[in-house]
Amino acid sequence: ENPAKKVGFDAVVANPPFSYRWEPTDALKEDFRFKGYGMAPKSAADFAFLLHGFHFLHREGTMAIILPHGVLFRGGAEAKIRKKLLQDGNIDTVIGLPPKLFYSTGIPVCILVLKKCRQPDDVLFINASEHFEKGKRQNILLPGHIDKIIDTYQHRKEEERYSRRVSMEEIEENGFNLNISRYVSIALPEPQIDLDEVFETLQTLKNKRAVAQERHNSYLKALGLPPLPG
Repeated sequence: ENPAKKVGFDAVVANPPFSYRWEPTDALKEDFRFKGYGMAPKSAADFAFLLHGFHFLHREGTMAIILPHGVLFRGGAEAKIRKKLLQDGNIDTVIGLPPKLFYSTGIPVCILVLKKCRQPDDVLFINASEHFEKGKRQNILLPGHIDKIIDTYQHRKEEERYSRRVSMEEIEENGFNLNISRYVSIALPEPQIDLDEVFETLQTLKNKRAVAQERHNSYLKALGLPPLPG
């Protein structure tokens, strides 16, 4: 707990068990790793793992942690921790990955990149959930997919349906919710419909129907049968 003796790491990389159940105690509430942020809920220790690693991150270092998407939008204690990290400018990048990348679970996961001292007043969102090689049991990130993520992260590039830099003002307007689809949608736009063209097509079909019905009725008349209704 002595700041003078604190160990700080230039890089912290973590892949903790997803939504691990734990038993936070009253003593832990005053623990130097969690004090000021609050405790992760019993049902999911995701933010406990994050705060543990983040505490030992050097001021100029970078942390990357793989977590389930729930940490991006769940409420309660997790929302309070997420809000403080955002307001302090510590969350740098949110990267959404495809599903079925891990043996233990098929759920899609995300990578949170955190820094203690950074300049941009925004968060970079990368939605890489559609960029993968499909496998029989597992999906695979090919070197090209990984290179694209890294290049987008390093240069903070923006690309439609893939990445976007989002201001803190917009994130605050969304209640500090970091759900990636709120900021980088992969949904395809609805096709534009030309109403004049549709009307002309309907009129053409209507005229063809009238001609066909008239011809058909002439056959019925020759056979002494009643014509088709209207």
